[in-house]
Amino acid sequence: MKQHLIAVDLDGTLLTDDKNISLRNQNTLAKLRQLGHQVVIATGRPYRASKDYYFQLMLDSPIVNFNGAFIHHPKNSKDFTAKHTPLDQKTAKTIIATAEAFQVQNIMVEVMDEYYLRYKDQGFSEAFTLGQSPVEYGNLGELLQVDPTSLLIHPEDNNHQELKDLLRDAHAEVIEQRSWGAPWNVIEIVKAGLNKAVGLKQISEYYQIPPDRIIAFGDEDNDLEMLDYAGYGIAMENAIDALKNIADDTTVSNEEDGVAVLEDYFKL
Repeated sequence: MKQHLIAVDLDGTLLTDDKNISLRNQNTLAKLRQLGHQVVIATGRPYRASKDYYFQLMLDSPIVNFNGAFIHHPKNSKDFTAKHTPLDQKTAKTIIATAEAFQVQNIMVEVMDEYYLRYKDQGFSEAFTLGQSPVEYGNLGELLQVDPTSLLIHPEDNNHQELKDLLRDAHAEVIEQRSWGAPWNVIEIVKAGLNKAVGLKQISEYYQIPPDRIIAFGDEDNDLEMLDYAGYGIAMENAIDALKNIADDTTVSNEEDGVAVLEDYFKL
């Protein structure tokens, strides 16, 4: 069989709910790599929060982080041109001021693999700090002096949608915003025009693998463009309905080794 590119989202897709890769999923992807296929992680997470999985899978491929805002090859920066597309600093500060007016639980500003926090120990932050301390925390409007890779806003549950609507109406032309699934009710913001498909396109051109030989797995709204771009887009059973509606197929949930459906597809 000709070389395929297999793109996997992490949370809610390749990872179980306790954030592990099942042995079956890991073995399936390892077998496909041995057969000459390429496996790529495409995630909204920063690299620092995904690199352990990258090395656990023993990958030797580029990775898509921040939903396409950062695309790079951890093991071959010479041949693969990294692409970092940050958000405009002025826009970011305006969004931060709006979030402050909503008295959100916390705000995280990501700048590549460093981050800044509004509050030190509140809301979602502990789950994604991974033992790494913020550069600083406090007034982000003053602390931020560069164009950020992404913003993560953790609003109160009762005004999550109101804040999303306001940000969309005010900044629709310059930002992309996504909502994370449970357990974090978080709004993620990157520069307009960015998504996982942008990263997948760059990687597929690097390997000269056409879209009809790309298989992609996902579960949330930040996977929509990626599954649409792939020749064979597969939604998890636990995926949102919008993703299932555009997917070519649905597999079992992330708790049931859903990615291992590749065993049948490739007749392993």
